[in-house]
Amino acid sequence: MVRAKTTSWIEPHPQGLYVRPADLWIDPSQPVERAVVTHGHADHARSGHASVFATPETLAIMALRYGVDAGASHNAAFAYRDGFERGGVRFTFHPAGHVLGSAQIAMDHAGERIVVTGDYKRRPDPTCAPFEVVPCDIFVTEATFGLPVFRHPPTADEVAKLIAAVRAEPERCILVGAYALGKAQRVIAELRAAGWDAPIFIHGALERMCALYVEHGVELGELRLVGETEKDAMRGQIVLAPPSALNDRWSRRLPDPVTAMASGWMRVRQRARQRMVELPLVISDHADWDELTATIAEVNPKESWITHGSEEGLLRWCELNQRKARALHLVGRDLEEEA
Repeated sequence: MVRAKTTSWIEPHPQGLYVRPADLWIDPSQPVERAVVTHGHADHARSGHASVFATPETLAIMALRYGVDAGASHNAAFAYRDGFERGGVRFTFHPAGHVLGSAQIAMDHAGERIVVTGDYKRRPDPTCAPFEVVPCDIFVTEATFGLPVFRHPPTADEVAKLIAAVRAEPERCILVGAYALGKAQRVIAELRAAGWDAPIFIHGALERMCALYVEHGVELGELRLVGETEKDAMRGQIVLAPPSALNDRWSRRLPDPVTAMASGWMRVRQRARQRMVELPLVISDHADWDELTATIAEVNPKESWITHGSEEGLLRWCELNQRKARALHLVGRDLEEEA
């Protein structure tokens, strides 16, 4: 295996990527003076940074989830294909297709371009801008589903399976576990695109994030809180909740729910059984194996740096395809529910 030589101006550390000339970090897991944040999930974003550089949507999400003051003068918001310069490094934000506001960070310095993807997917998603291929010298890619076993089915097929399950048992409801940021809103939007125009019932923990998506132009249709709805009104309906609520006391207020979960991990039957999921829905906000490898080939970098997931599997693929690569082994990149 040919190991990539670390470029002189960006340094991988367990807690994140440090851009030396600009004296800032990308997605650091600890509070720092200056942080560029790719998106709002907790394994990439956090409170405590003195200054945050991100898209407007990510700053709004960080304000909601972590109490970050999005409008403070020490923070800065940048639209896609916009950016800033610091220490001779030009930073530009590009769509990552992961969740609302998610961005790849392109950095140009000393005749070299590095792109950090954060998390990304290649499938269409009605709730966020699609991934943009940005050619570069070094491509820092996630590998959440970096094994050949992970090949996600068409999203429309999984949504059709969900709708069919509801109609098959009209006296029950389908309770779908979906991560509060990104997955819940995508499932709702995909249902709307498939023609499901009935009210969708949600756990209270999803309310504020769904409202934020609507404020940023994502149409979700009529949503009703489970806590404000009579039990019988939810028969033959779809209910969304955080995965942690699937089997707790809260679910007892539902009419004989069929337990479902929307995640790329539902490809693994053992994981579905462990979570007592009756209806696994393989709907992921991450690239699958074929998309990861195709993206590396399309970007065609001189080197790939691999992080967040099955690093060794993607590293081996690079080796077999004569591509320079290295695994970064960053810490804190293991939130499985949002996959």
